[in-house]
Amino acid sequence: AEHARACPCHACATPAGRPHALRRASTGVPAADYAFEMASSTVRFGRGVTRELGMDLEALGATSVLLVTDVGVRETPAFTRALASIDASSIRCDVYDRVRVEPTDASMLDAISFARAGSYDAYVAVGGGSAIDTAKAANLYATHAGADFLDFVNAPIGRGLPVPGPVRPLIALPTTAGTGSETTGVAIFDHEPTRAKTGIGSRLLRPTLGLIDVESMSTMPRSVAISSGLDVLCHALESFTALPYDQRTPAPARPELRPAYQGSNPISDVWALSSLRAIAESFERAVGGEPGAQEAMAVAATCAGIGFGNAGVHLPHGMSYPVSGLNKWLPHVRYTQPGYEHVGAPI
Repeated sequence: AEHARACPCHACATPAGRPHALRRASTGVPAADYAFEMASSTVRFGRGVTRELGMDLEALGATSVLLVTDVGVRETPAFTRALASIDASSIRCDVYDRVRVEPTDASMLDAISFARAGSYDAYVAVGGGSAIDTAKAANLYATHAGADFLDFVNAPIGRGLPVPGPVRPLIALPTTAGTGSETTGVAIFDHEPTRAKTGIGSRLLRPTLGLIDVESMSTMPRSVAISSGLDVLCHALESFTALPYDQRTPAPARPELRPAYQGSNPISDVWALSSLRAIAESFERAVGGEPGAQEAMAVAATCAGIGFGNAGVHLPHGMSYPVSGLNKWLPHVRYTQPGYEHVGAPI
């Protein structure tokens, strides 16, 4: 598409249009980054693909699996199908169903304690972003059991240390078309002592495999389909309009210090734009229950996850964190979105 010369779109940015880039060079401020890296989970999309879960775990050599979910999802056909597939294999499986919708440090620590006691060699998450993010944290801290919880939490709340090495395999089965967590190396939670939302970010946290099964999303309430679809929209739009990778300063001293949220780049743009086109064509029809449109939104969620998982998000997500925090902690607010009354806490 053609753009006006003054267009602020990052795709139109040139050194001549970025005087601040020239100032950096002349003032001795550390140089901006010069490279970007693309990383994503392997994903498999198909109606009914959940039945392959047990075979995938066998192929990974798993012998003892922790299945992470929440009490609501445990009552759905998606969970039943996933557990049946594992049971059909020769793999031992324990279920952790105490995931909190909108996890907190306390709920993450509970899952971590459970995982550390079990000696699991693989993990499965069935649910929305809360279940998948909780499984990522449980996997991380059970694998690197000597770490303090705040070691890998983003600064300034945590120490922001790099994850020291690989974690166990994790297979994610999303039950909402929204978070894209099946593709990203990010786990988000509320840090209750500071009343702030933060997270852990590392490419090593990415699920080994995401199984995108539209049948697992068939029980989504209409309100959840709307909210999760808007989440897809924010992920795609924010990653596409994020600060370009070559404007982020300073450049990392070592490749492993380059953040997962590294800024928009030509490849993340492809995924973000694909998601935005699908949203424009299918969001409203998917909420209305049209099967083909629901499949398109499932693909859009994964595409947006790949986009923002490598580019990052910005102001809308950043501004939502204090709003979410105040909603949880101010007793005269505590707004609950219609359709989310079963959650048990404001989100």
